[in-house]
Amino acid sequence: MSDELPADLTFRPVEVSTWADFERLFESRGGPSYCWCMPYRATAEENRRLDRTTRKEGMRARVTAGVPVGILAYAGGEPVGWCSIAPRPTFPRPKTSAVPGAANADDPSVWSLTCFYVPRRLRGFGLAPRLLRAALDYAREQGAAAVEAYPVDPDSPSYRFGGLRPMFQAAGARELGPLGRRRHVVRIDFTGESPSPRPSPAVGRGGSDDPLD
Repeated sequence: MSDELPADLTFRPVEVSTWADFERLFESRGGPSYCWCMPYRATAEENRRLDRTTRKEGMRARVTAGVPVGILAYAGGEPVGWCSIAPRPTFPRPKTSAVPGAANADDPSVWSLTCFYVPRRLRGFGLAPRLLRAALDYAREQGAAAVEAYPVDPDSPSYRFGGLRPMFQAAGARELGPLGRRRHVVRIDFTGESPSPRPSPAVGRGGSDDPLD
């Protein structure tokens, strides 16, 4: 595949049938196989073992159990991007209780969007905003009433994997407040008719390679 994106991207959730694609994207050169998008998901027990194998197996166990974890972008049948989005109760972190209006950590009607990954050779083609739109559509189709995210300002030196504030603002997100020194809590509420939230399995509760620039 050439180092550019076609107009006809497709998007699919990560589930048992697409696990191999997810694995291939994460284990490709420069992929985030050091974390497997587990830091916000890990239980206290899982956090005691921080090696790559444990993190990969933790993600695999969730997918095998049918827990929503996120979506993949495809170009020409190849996985070219990832967005982590799932019900809030599946994320023990981040801790947002001090932010007015932030979702209750046990509220399955709100989904959290925590991470994007686009291979370096494909950055600058506008894939992240397309992943965001597809992720919002996916969450709404699954019955979410709202999506919460934790982006940073464009000049932030860290946490950029969570996306940049202007991208969320362009998608209609409203600001709820700061989360630490760099992150912000933003929320997109879905209006109009929406399916009822589906029950989804939750897990027990319990750095900074840039995936976008």
